Amino acid sequence: MRQRFVLDTTAITDTGMRVQEGFETLCDSAMAILDLIAQARLKLDISCYIPYPTVYGELVSFLRRYDCNDEVFVKLDTWLVKKTPNRYEVAIPAAIFYEYVLTMRQKINRGRRVAEEFIWESSTVASKIEDKDELQKEIGQLVSKFRDKYRATLRQGILDSTPDLDVLLLAKELDAGVVSSDAGIRKWSERMGLRFVEASKFPRMLKEYLVLSEEGLKEGKSID
Repeated sequence: MRQRFVLDTTAITDTGMRVQEGFETLCDSAMAILDLIAQARLKLDISCYIPYPTVYGELVSFLRRYDCNDEVFVKLDTWLVKKTPNRYEVAIPAAIFYEYVLTMRQKINRGRRVAEEFIWESSTVASKIEDKDELQKEIGQLVSKFRDKYRATLRQGILDSTPDLDVLLLAKELDAGVVSSDAGIRKWSERMGLRFVEASKFPRMLKEYLVLSEEGLKEGKSID
């Protein structure tokens, strides 16, 4: 059965994968992964898709920020199949939508409680500090702390962007595996019954496929 994968931006940019594979820069790791994808396409007929223009645009912008050379973008356009998901035809079970609404409601309630905690904390700090400059510094630190905690509370485990949703829709449309390191994409891939591959494990998985295919060819030749 022909294998297809739909890639999230993190499939190419994941920091953990870069460290694990021993690459010094994002551009080096992107080049190596795209080379592996090319070999898998030519030798094993494995196709890797990227939602267009959402995830594709996000990935291109990310790579440009790191000043990757033109060769990376040539490989990106050559070996990743750009496709827009059919948002009008892909069917999502009502139970998935129902669960997502419940999840978001719970997240919003937790976010409200986090905000209330920091309002009380900031009012306590304000009542104890008279110096204006010192007060501004303390409040600034509280705001920064609040942003981090609020972001972690609301965003962890949810789909918080249209590119994330497009990855799932395209994978559902193509009956393909999802490659990502995003916790929200992983959670909702499982809910939708989609195969999920951690971005950090994807390069080694492709290498294993390629090694075994080469060994199979050698064994076939020796039998003949």
